[in-house]
This record gives sequence, structure tokens and C-alpha cells, in this order.
Amino acid sequence: MQIKAVFHIDENEKWKLLIANLQNMIQVITNESFEIEVVANSVAVKEFKKIDSSISNQLKELSNIGIKICACRNALNNLMIKPMEIFEFIEIVPVGVKEIIEKQLNGFAYIKP
Repeated sequence: MQIKAVFHIDENEKWKLLIANLQNMIQVITNESFEIEVVANSVAVKEFKKIDSSISNQLKELSNIGIKICACRNALNNLMIKPMEIFEFIEIVPVGVKEIIEKQLNGFAYIKP
């Protein structure tokens, strides 16, 4: 069985919970293939800034094991965050909620901590 999940975050206060959820899940699906994506929009994209992130190490570790981490371009623009200000391993998607809808239409479970 392949695990397919999209994690949605739109508040900075929930990052530690989201990361803990991902780490716990990864520990129990070691023998299964997975396609997991994190989609951040609204103020949650602030944690992607190179100079302000308190969770950069955890995000990089998750990215290194194959978890795709995405930022909403609209949120970045609204917060005046330039693409060069965020980590290189973050993928920018045009519209975060559209990304989530597309994932759900492709069989991804929706998770919002």
C-alpha cells in the first residue's frame, strides 16, 4: 500500500504539531512507500524564511527523506516574501488551496493539525 497524504498548515502556532505528526507517521510506515506533501499558506509561510525560521532543521530533514514541502505563492506575495528569501528545498505553488484540492482529487488524505 502507498501512503498518500497532504498536510495543510496556515498558522505558525501549529508547525511543531505538524512536524511531530509527520515524524510519528514516518516511524510507522518504514516498510511502505509514501507520497507526502506539506502545503503552507497564509502566515505559515513565514517559517520558510531563511533568517526567521525556528524549524529549518526539521523541515530540511523531512525534505531529505522525500516529503515535498510547498509554499503558496499568493501568501508569499501578500507577506512580501521574495522566493530568494526562502529555503531552496521549498517548492512554490501558484495557489496553496488549489494544490490541496488537486492532491485530494488524486487520492491524497487531507490532514490539518
